Amino acid sequence: MLALVLSACRPALAVQSVRVSADSDAIDLTRAVEHYGAQGDRIQVSTAPGADGIVRRIEVSALEAGAQPAWIVFALTNDSDEQLSRLIVAPHFRLVGSGVVWPDLGSSRITTITASQGQAPEREDNAQADVFRLTLDPGTTVTYVAELRTPSLPQIYLWEPDAFKDKSTSLTLYEGILIGIAGLLALFLTIVFVVRGAMIFPAAAALAWAVFIYVCIDFGFWRKMFGLEDASERIWRAGVEATIAATLIVFLFAYLNLRRWHVRYMHFALVWLLVMASVVALSVFNAPIAAGVARISIATVAGVGLLLILSLAARGSDRAVMLIPTWYLLAVWVVAAGAAALGYLTNDLAAPGLVGGLVLIVMLIGFTVMQFAFSGARGSGDGGADAERRSLAMAGSGEAIFDWNVVSDEISGSDALESQLGLKRGALAGPAVGWLDVLHPLDRDRYSLALDGLLHQRSGRINHELRLRGADGHYFWYMLKARPVVSADGEVVRVVGSLADVTELKSAEERMLHDAIHDNLTGLPNRELFYDRLDAAVHQAQKPGATGPIALVVDIDDFKRINDSYGLSMGDSTLLAIARRIGRDLKPGDTLARLVGDQFGVVILSDPPADFGARLDALRTALSAPISFGEREIALTVSIGAAVFDPKLHAKGGDLIADAQLALANAKKAGGDRVELFTRVMRSQRSDRQTLENDMRHALERGEIIVLFRPIVRLEDRTVAGFQALTRWRHPKLGVLDESEYGPAAEASGAAIDIGAFALEIAARELAAWQKALEVNPPIFATVGASTRQMLAHDLLTDVRSALGRHFVQRGSLKIAVAENLVMENPEYAAVLLRRVREVGAALMLDRFGAGYTSLGHLPQYRFDAMRIDASLVRPNAFGQRSPILRSVIAMAHEMGMDVISEGADTESDAVELAQIDCQFAQGAAFGQPMSAAAARKLMGAEPA
Repeated sequence: MLALVLSACRPALAVQSVRVSADSDAIDLTRAVEHYGAQGDRIQVSTAPGADGIVRRIEVSALEAGAQPAWIVFALTNDSDEQLSRLIVAPHFRLVGSGVVWPDLGSSRITTITASQGQAPEREDNAQADVFRLTLDPGTTVTYVAELRTPSLPQIYLWEPDAFKDKSTSLTLYEGILIGIAGLLALFLTIVFVVRGAMIFPAAAALAWAVFIYVCIDFGFWRKMFGLEDASERIWRAGVEATIAATLIVFLFAYLNLRRWHVRYMHFALVWLLVMASVVALSVFNAPIAAGVARISIATVAGVGLLLILSLAARGSDRAVMLIPTWYLLAVWVVAAGAAALGYLTNDLAAPGLVGGLVLIVMLIGFTVMQFAFSGARGSGDGGADAERRSLAMAGSGEAIFDWNVVSDEISGSDALESQLGLKRGALAGPAVGWLDVLHPLDRDRYSLALDGLLHQRSGRINHELRLRGADGHYFWYMLKARPVVSADGEVVRVVGSLADVTELKSAEERMLHDAIHDNLTGLPNRELFYDRLDAAVHQAQKPGATGPIALVVDIDDFKRINDSYGLSMGDSTLLAIARRIGRDLKPGDTLARLVGDQFGVVILSDPPADFGARLDALRTALSAPISFGEREIALTVSIGAAVFDPKLHAKGGDLIADAQLALANAKKAGGDRVELFTRVMRSQRSDRQTLENDMRHALERGEIIVLFRPIVRLEDRTVAGFQALTRWRHPKLGVLDESEYGPAAEASGAAIDIGAFALEIAARELAAWQKALEVNPPIFATVGASTRQMLAHDLLTDVRSALGRHFVQRGSLKIAVAENLVMENPEYAAVLLRRVREVGAALMLDRFGAGYTSLGHLPQYRFDAMRIDASLVRPNAFGQRSPILRSVIAMAHEMGMDVISEGADTESDAVELAQIDCQFAQGAAFGQPMSAAAARKLMGAEPA
């Protein structure tokens, strides 16, 4: 017992004082106070040091014995020369900081406040906060101990009295306006409900009344009106929050009309409403738990409702489209309210702003409801008698009757329709949702949306083809034509129309579609369908790990002789026999088609076996078996061309079948009755220059130009210092071409400018990524060659500036390599252009020095940053000796301030000798071949995380 008393009386540490100046209107003390939990009925604290620096102790007892309250301690210092009067304000319930799970619904926060010296703070009357007036003498520091009614204190402020009065007045005006708007909305929607009795209007009105009551409670108006105590107010608050969640569910369910087509939604909503009703009852016994469930439910309704609305809107629901803006705003409000409740949004205006946002959401819901209520054209007063006359007229036409009584939600179908489908009498009578069971799954959404559209627009017509399932499982096609019947008050009371059997018409259409893509004689896919399937197979084969297709072209040798000698009927029989024989050897998924005349195409999706050639020979032998025609026997021979998919050669299906046709042509040239498997040798080795130039014009847009990177190594420590960017052309027929092979065609066609810009862009992008990942000093560099066209057409400067503007690389690390011949053709022009290129942040490199003629007298005016020595100066001659001028060239470059990169370092001995004569960098076979950007990143260890 003695230990308990000593623990309760143990003094707390001294607090940090808050400075109060004469011109401060409001100070947030929430984070400046020190909280103490169950300290018993007494607490001892050390005061903040006074002007004399002495720390004292005070002991405070609870107002009521045995209360064991929580406490807060804070200290204030008056730095001014005048006496200050301030208000300690602890707001009653605020959404800010109240929490989501087991929220804090407390009203009164502070029981009493004790001062360490001077006058005791005096409580002032205020319905929305605990307010205590205190006086601070000049130069004094006072420590205050406050006894709390609740374990937590979300907010506490120090206000200047006049400023607090002005703020309270403004907030009271704002609250009054919101209460008035919310009340008018609730009253207006109630009146609309009385006038228009659809379910959506009471749902909207109930939501408006729930929000109105919530606003009154939050602003303290409800407390004043009914004289509520703290416990009663917590019950009201939790119950109203649960009611808001329930009314949101009802409104969403009613507005989207989920009860008509989505029975599972109705069951789910009913269960949810029962839970909310239980939560309302729970609020009487445990308000915090009820409020926590209600808040989670509101967030769930907002999130699930938004997904449901977007789903229905994507399927064409006009109601869902109209509700998207309002529900999106509700979702944003829920996120903001959650942030405020969890303490992430603590602004003093957060709570009033959220309440105003809730009223705005109800206002938008009211506008949406009114738009729904009064949209569409008003009816002409057609009643039930007129509808019956229309039904009799349609019955006389011989078509099935479709008559939907909207008020009772009952469809009356024709006996003839049920008889045709083999259904029991009355099987199609009942609610509109009952037809979903006999409708084809692909037609159900169109059926429900069409009927909903008539109800919403109150005008228009339905003209849709639907499939109804018969008792035997077969589907029949019907044309549904219907229109709404609108009563005098503008509501749709019936939807009447007809159902005409169009099964034979649809069958004829399907036959026409089949004939459009199939051969009339054999029933096989025709050329168009074959090419479509071949393209799909090639596209699938381009994915990693996929199987490549095989294309076969089978042609009957001398088929014209059979037609001429035996007649067209024998020729047709021959084609049918060949088609059946080929089909016997195919597997599911393979495609056999008649391409043209006596030529068949085959797509095989399985991997070619090891004895693929022998298998094709066996197929040829089987196809060449004689055909009996009456008493005659006709000998046959066939030729087969085959091509196996190669990703480097076959970018599309046309390329693969073209190679198979090429193999077939070789088989025909060899005399026929043979099988030829395509090889690259069958393609011409090179096209003429004009063809190459024509292909070059479209190479870049077809993605055939690629950029590879050759490593450049620092000889001092054998680390990768940079890369040389090289372009390659993946020609669809000629394979991969380097710059020396396609360069003349690129220059002649004008594509060299675009290819150069493309290489600059890729190199700058990769260089920026390398430097960001590695952050080494000196930085990684890249060299990119400039073409003749780029320099002469003034595009080099623009391309370099554009690449450096889009990608951040360190200045001078992107080196523009200019060949000797380009510089020497026009030295004056080159000097000006290269100087401007250097000014935008790129470095200059004299490329392939020694491969041509260079005027040494002009070199100083270009101010090159680096020189790349051609391999012809580096490689040893037949006697194993290197050029005697190599050392002099390297020394000259160093004298001119240029780095030296040597080509031709093919062996380790080459690298050692180059390092000995002071060459800084080298590239060649010893350090790696050109590689992809991904391989370059892997080589440097610069792969992205």
